[in-house]
Amino acid sequence: MGDRKLGKIALFEGQKIRRHWDEEKELWYFSVVDVVEILAQTDRPRKYWNDLKTKLKTEGSELSEKIGQLKMKASDGKYYLTDVADTEAMLRLIQSIPSPNAEPFKLWLARVGYERIEETEDPEIAIQRALTTYLKKGYSKAWVDLRLKSIEIRKDLANEWEERGVKTSNEFAILTDDISFAWAGLKTKDYKKYKELKKENLRDNMTNLELVLNMLAETATTEISIAQKPETFPENRRVARKGGGIAGNARKEIESTTGKKVISKYTFKKSQEQKKLKS
Repeated sequence: MGDRKLGKIALFEGQKIRRHWDEEKELWYFSVVDVVEILAQTDRPRKYWNDLKTKLKTEGSELSEKIGQLKMKASDGKYYLTDVADTEAMLRLIQSIPSPNAEPFKLWLARVGYERIEETEDPEIAIQRALTTYLKKGYSKAWVDLRLKSIEIRKDLANEWEERGVKTSNEFAILTDDISFAWAGLKTKDYKKYKELKKENLRDNMTNLELVLNMLAETATTEISIAQKPETFPENRRVARKGGGIAGNARKEIESTTGKKVISKYTFKKSQEQKKLKS
């Protein structure tokens, strides 16, 4: 099975699946009828999908609530409102369609679910899997060691925030942006834009120095929070800015001394392409 990016079209076994990148939510949305046509192997995908939606609602499935609508280009060149689903909803939908093409996805989901149970019982398994995955992708051992340490530091910070009453994903995102802006001068989304990233993980595309400074910012935030025990969200934001500011001062000093910008256009993909050109 192949999935080759081609503008706003994904190719699955030679057939087109329309998709849309939501920059705000950082999610891909895929045309449901395009996926249904491939999986159900039907020349009436809209009817199949309408019947399936009715069946799912009757069974009490919440999947239909996860379906949105976006204007997508049709074969006649015009744009029409089309049912779309993000990756998570699409994987759930795939499980509802009996198809040989769906089996690889179902097996993958089952394996991932089993791995999550294993990792909950023994976190070292998750670390080992992450190590293996990064090395297989071509990251250096030194970088991987640094990246795994950054994951540990991030978890410590997340635990501290929860202790201080930070609960929602939106609050976590705001505090993360506060730290990022304080040390890098860029919020997370702008940092990703600068590196020309979309779905890719920002930290997976940082240089050693960027990672180290980000780790310093988060470690400092954790230590300040432990010492000052902020009780409100605005107080947590002030602590996040202080922690980020410590790394921000280090960044400025490094840049002043070396004459080079710390925040780089580096991405792992670009580094691999450069290696190929040199070899």
